[in-house]
Amino acid sequence: MKILYNLAGTFNSGGMERIVISKANALNEAGFRVFIVTTEQQGRKPYFKIDDRIECIDLGINYSRDNGRLLHKLLHFPFRQRKHLCMLRKVIEEKDPDIIISTFGNEVRLLPKLKTDAKKVLEIHFSKYFRLQENRKGLWHYIDTYRTIQDKRTISHYDKFVVLTHEDKNLWGNISNIAVIPNFIDLVSTVAAPLENNRCVAVGRLTYQKGFDLLINAWKIVHEKHSDWHLDIYGSGESEKYLMANILKYHLENSITINQPIKDISKAYYDSSIFLFTSRYEGFGLALIEALSCGLPAVSFDCKCGPKDIIEDGKNGFLVKTGDIQNFSDRIITLIEDYELRKDMGKLAKESSHKYSREAIIQMWISLFNSLVNNN
Repeated sequence: MKILYNLAGTFNSGGMERIVISKANALNEAGFRVFIVTTEQQGRKPYFKIDDRIECIDLGINYSRDNGRLLHKLLHFPFRQRKHLCMLRKVIEEKDPDIIISTFGNEVRLLPKLKTDAKKVLEIHFSKYFRLQENRKGLWHYIDTYRTIQDKRTISHYDKFVVLTHEDKNLWGNISNIAVIPNFIDLVSTVAAPLENNRCVAVGRLTYQKGFDLLINAWKIVHEKHSDWHLDIYGSGESEKYLMANILKYHLENSITINQPIKDISKAYYDSSIFLFTSRYEGFGLALIEALSCGLPAVSFDCKCGPKDIIEDGKNGFLVKTGDIQNFSDRIITLIEDYELRKDMGKLAKESSHKYSREAIIQMWISLFNSLVNNN
């Protein structure tokens, strides 16, 4: 069976790129022939390792050249879409895939226009209201609202629509072609973090979505009571200068370190004692699962969507109302001051991560693909 993924690019260090590449590698190992078609690669190397047997094809559409310039984007987008549709049609005719997958990128409204025997699958790595949760202002707000309304119509043109959580499935309402398949983790270890280091860790892109500004505010409270503890943030992105300015403003430069992303994040988890998750919104929260698999108890906002599917409040971590900085810092302090509680939660955290194993989740995808193709 031949599977063709559509993705903006493979050069980013983000969670979506990581899981799509991991799925592609796993399916390749399972005997599938896999293609990854991108639009923004521009000759850049993949951030994560891609199996040499997977064929990567970049169409060179480069939508990102119009980012930040609304009028420019509105003028050029139709032409880029036309070029994208034409080049995508040629690739599909040449490769003749059995399954074509959209990752809710610029290809999402193009694939239904293509006449092909291939089954079309749409997978979303965010939640239903991800466009509005970015909280853009002015004309962008109206555009995001319109596109959110149009999303449900687009979904109906796909053979299957895959969401990451049951929470998100409920948000979409009564959709006949919807399925839930969570992300999986590649981190597999029988060893759990000892939880003895005076260190907390957070991982993610340095963007508005990930809420690291809120985390810095919460850490200011923690630092006042436990100045011997350190927070390490791993990530890069457009908010880095803003976050550094806040760290300096609160005189936390010796208490918080922003580190560049690392491909093997497991060492950072094993060297830490608590995982902190402050996203304003999510599709799933892959880093959250990875941290739990290393035996880290988590303190997480209950944002839409993901954490409520993953965290049992008071058992494998704490769930806090999104934006409640005081409660968030109080929960961190509770875990700092109670080593036995950290250990108990860490043990349950590791146990709860088992259902997100690579083998279990890939089998769910294979079953979905088989059911689609066999119902042809």
